[in-house]
Amino acid sequence: MSIVVKPLDKSKRGVCPQEFSFGGTFSDHMFTQDYDPVNGWHNIEITPYHALSLDPSAAVLHYSQEIFEGLKAYRRSDGGVNLFRAEENCKRFNRSAKRMVMPEVDVDLHLDAIKKLVALDHQWVPDQDGASLYIRPTMIATTPKLGLGASANYTHFIITGPAGAYFKGGLSPISVYVADKYRRAVKGGVGEAKTGGNYAASLYASEEVAKQGYSQVLWLDAVEGRFIEEVGAMNICFVYAGKRIVTPELSGSILPGITRDSIIKLAPAIGYEVSEQRLDINTILTDIDSGKITEVFGCGTAAVISPVGTLAFNGTDHVINHNQTGEVAKHLYDELTGIQYGTREDRFGWITSVDL
Repeated sequence: MSIVVKPLDKSKRGVCPQEFSFGGTFSDHMFTQDYDPVNGWHNIEITPYHALSLDPSAAVLHYSQEIFEGLKAYRRSDGGVNLFRAEENCKRFNRSAKRMVMPEVDVDLHLDAIKKLVALDHQWVPDQDGASLYIRPTMIATTPKLGLGASANYTHFIITGPAGAYFKGGLSPISVYVADKYRRAVKGGVGEAKTGGNYAASLYASEEVAKQGYSQVLWLDAVEGRFIEEVGAMNICFVYAGKRIVTPELSGSILPGITRDSIIKLAPAIGYEVSEQRLDINTILTDIDSGKITEVFGCGTAAVISPVGTLAFNGTDHVINHNQTGEVAKHLYDELTGIQYGTREDRFGWITSVDL
């Protein structure tokens, strides 16, 4: 299968603006392909960015049969462009598709589509410090039907757009509220799939805590309400004595983050111990208050590393490291972004250079 490219005339192409927010500005082109049981994947093309046409009864609009991914392209100092572990995102996309009863996508074609799309719109990859081109692959169910059941037809598309820091404060610590009433996902459900329903389920609590001045919600397990899972937009890590990093073990209800996996592999190579464990929120808060835990940080594609300065639970704020960014978070941030932007050694072979 090959990708047909139908580019905009160069005179009609836009340019990356100097100011942009996360997820609010989009590039000139997009990738699309369609699926049906007879033809499989077909209509495989890159075209100018355009609106999608859906029947009002399309399954995605009624039963949320949908998945997505998120990854980035980074501008190197020599003008080139890097992708970071893009193949892993393509593989996770297929794992999500399988869980949501959707057709898998050829990983090589998916990765080729990303590279071709980024190359075509490379002028949209910003060169400001900390900025990148955000890439959003998505698949939606398009069969017109109101009966409950898996769709027969699907559209897979990829859009991109320049992105700055996910949190306005950049690497400044954020405040996180531990969910004491609501739950995001349960083991055996779809928490480990990157599907929109997981995020929609978090919105009510997120909006409520935002009114109280908190940036994110930390979710607990849905069975006992004791064990830490993940933050709304990222996985979470706890640092003991400035040298041991602990993160919740994958349970089936936690998204297996690419950045999380990168930290697990990278941290031992730069001097830290790492373990995956079942973490009781009460033990964690006790260890924060006693000073055993010296740092807390979230990790994900959008934010990379986001220090947590306050964890609030049952009406009490527990302050970490005097609400300051810690050395471990800063070290990991510098190492990861250094690999992504090509200023540090890619010791794990994580980088794919895009041919421009």
